[in-house]
Amino acid sequence: MFVLLPCPHEATVSYGKGTKRGPAAILKAMQYVENFDEELGREMAPTGKLKVLKPVGVSGLESRVAGLLKEDHTLVILGGEHSITPIAVKAFAKKYRNLSVLQLDAHADLRDSYRGTKKSHACAIRRVLEICPAVQVGIRSLSVEEWEWAQKTGQIEKMHFAPKLELVEKIERQLHKNVYITIDVDVFDPSIIPATGTPEPGGLFWYEVLDILKGVCRTKNVIGFDVVELAPRRGDHASDFTIAKLVCKLLGYLSV
Repeated sequence: MFVLLPCPHEATVSYGKGTKRGPAAILKAMQYVENFDEELGREMAPTGKLKVLKPVGVSGLESRVAGLLKEDHTLVILGGEHSITPIAVKAFAKKYRNLSVLQLDAHADLRDSYRGTKKSHACAIRRVLEICPAVQVGIRSLSVEEWEWAQKTGQIEKMHFAPKLELVEKIERQLHKNVYITIDVDVFDPSIIPATGTPEPGGLFWYEVLDILKGVCRTKNVIGFDVVELAPRRGDHASDFTIAKLVCKLLGYLSV
């Protein structure tokens, strides 16, 4: 059973606002996505095997995730800002050994703290790395602090910059057996997804992202994923629909 858990958390956004409206926008758009997929030759989300839960606040996220994992559901978390990811990963790490995280993102999110808090969306992957390893893909924006820390710790070897995106096989080799995927929608080029708080030029395109996801789902045990940082804009239905389609495609890859 695939379970979709909305977490409309927005507390530390640093530029454009609106991530708290992301989960509802994705779920609304999913109602209009054709479930049949020409690539797979079948439905992406098997009929009767997809359940949408009531939204959860960030304070209850870890316990909610832990409870759902006991029921052996494949969990999809819809954010909300990126600060929800380390909370979810903490719960997953208690169940799964040999865990690593695949981050698709424009930003490194490796600050130790930002604007007075270690729980900022800008610190999300730094917090994840306190739990398990992470491979970062699509990165094209980071601070001097993040760059120096990544060089010092060796994390730079697992950081794949968008203009120099290595083959999918290299990314797969760096991941462990069990993989949690976190997708910040700003990994996409702004021409694809403009509706995000801090868009960065030079991002990945639709089929590049799908190739990465498809390869990882084929070779690893993907135990769950989240999609974060969609900030819906009035009149821009394309961003909402594209991310809804992305969620459905990933469900399809996981149900092979």
